[in-house]
Amino acid sequence: MNPQSLDMLLDSAGLPIIVQGITGKIGSLHTELMLEYGTKVVGGVVPGKGGQSVHGVPVFNTVKEAVAVTSAKASINFVPAAFFFGAAEEAVRSGLKLTVAITEQVPVRDTLKLLKLSEENNATVIGPNTPGVIVPSRTKIGIMPPDPFEKGKVAVFSRSGTLMYEVAYHLSRSGFGQAIALGIGGDPINCTNLIECLDWVHGRKDIEAVVVVGEIGGDVEEKAVEHLSKKGNRKPMVAYVAGRYAPKEKKMGHAGAIILGSYGTAESKIKTFEGAGIPVALRPAEIPVKLGQVLKR
Repeated sequence: MNPQSLDMLLDSAGLPIIVQGITGKIGSLHTELMLEYGTKVVGGVVPGKGGQSVHGVPVFNTVKEAVAVTSAKASINFVPAAFFFGAAEEAVRSGLKLTVAITEQVPVRDTLKLLKLSEENNATVIGPNTPGVIVPSRTKIGIMPPDPFEKGKVAVFSRSGTLMYEVAYHLSRSGFGQAIALGIGGDPINCTNLIECLDWVHGRKDIEAVVVVGEIGGDVEEKAVEHLSKKGNRKPMVAYVAGRYAPKEKKMGHAGAIILGSYGTAESKIKTFEGAGIPVALRPAEIPVKLGQVLKR
């Protein structure tokens, strides 16, 4: 991950973005919703459909053409999984430093290829299988409903999309606005991981606390806590782990929710957080209570 890519979101008045797959049903819908929020959507890209417009946004045949005409700095990708990698590769190779990959069911092989490509080009890809990222009152590059989010100084990093919305709702109601809320993505492998997000947020003076929304499966949370423990410093933090009551030996629908024995269970993750002195809320509504205690409010 290139930290400057996320800095752009917080530091720019209106980050110009393009929508890959803008003429599709989902791409068109969320282009309209992003425009309504105030996101600076300057173009769309669909091969063979250049010259059209969607909600007043011009459509181009290639990302390179769109960037040349609009000076876009980022993209959001709604391209179907079968064609996803080609579209994401085009965005990265065209010089875009931030791509938000909404697409679900992306083959792990394609995610690994994209991860390597983004590292080679010093670019940031959020996702795939992410709800996106929102800087409340400024820009929304994703599919999240805007109502739960309020401007503030808390960073929310979540493996779950819908839980990110719910957590933001409870934070906002309790007076804890968000500086940024970012969906890591629900797949087993993400192009931008939790450790990178936590390292980035540490250097931001305009962010005073972090909420991590984890879930069963994998070792994302454990690795992040281990990293923070070795580093020896962190922002005030509260965690929540979804899936405490998930039935054992039951196949989950979430791509990243893979449990092997005690590995990846909610219990192991909660124990890891608490062992590092990070309070864990038992339900989303408890998060602002824990956060208030951490911040001594």
